[in-house]
Amino acid sequence: MELADLKLVTASNIIKLRTNAGMTQAELGAALNYSDKTISKWERGEAIPDAFVLTQMSEIFGVSVDSILSTHDEWEAPPEQQSVKEEKTYKAYMIMAISVLGVWTLALTVFVSLWLNDIIWWKTFIVALPVAVLTHLVLSCVFGKRKYLQYIIAFFVLSIFLMLYFLLPGETPWQLFLIAIPAEVIVFLSCNITKMPEFLKKIRKK
Repeated sequence: MELADLKLVTASNIIKLRTNAGMTQAELGAALNYSDKTISKWERGEAIPDAFVLTQMSEIFGVSVDSILSTHDEWEAPPEQQSVKEEKTYKAYMIMAISVLGVWTLALTVFVSLWLNDIIWWKTFIVALPVAVLTHLVLSCVFGKRKYLQYIIAFFVLSIFLMLYFLLPGETPWQLFLIAIPAEVIVFLSCNITKMPEFLKKIRKK
């Protein structure tokens, strides 16, 4: 196979793998520490990823490097591999759901216990909110479910401000949310920092 043909085959396979995984070019780029422009360049067949990047892709999509470089009449993951991947995904989401539900169950238990003692403290649920979001955030990182990670982090930061808003004594300090705005911006900017493309590194070295 000539280099030009290999580029086109690889480009086609990357597109199929990425779309089947429900990922955008930006999301794949973030996972590989490359910009979406570099991903677009690979998918147009203008360049081909190096061996290390191909290895990373094989781990992300659960296929072999050879599969990414080979022609396929119709792309389909091997049945055994697909079922194992689906089973792991199912277990991960079940663990995440049970853990988050456990946090809210604990909060409800505390609320009911106080209620039985004639103390109605609904702010129990305000305290439980950042704890539940943090639990989801940690488990998302553990199980590699990072597709919506920046939104989870942003919600966690917002939940902290909400907790402070309701728990701080004295007059309701709405001014806290003035700090929340730049804090949310910092979260989204930080989550979208990508690795400098190789060709820019070469230009800088020169």
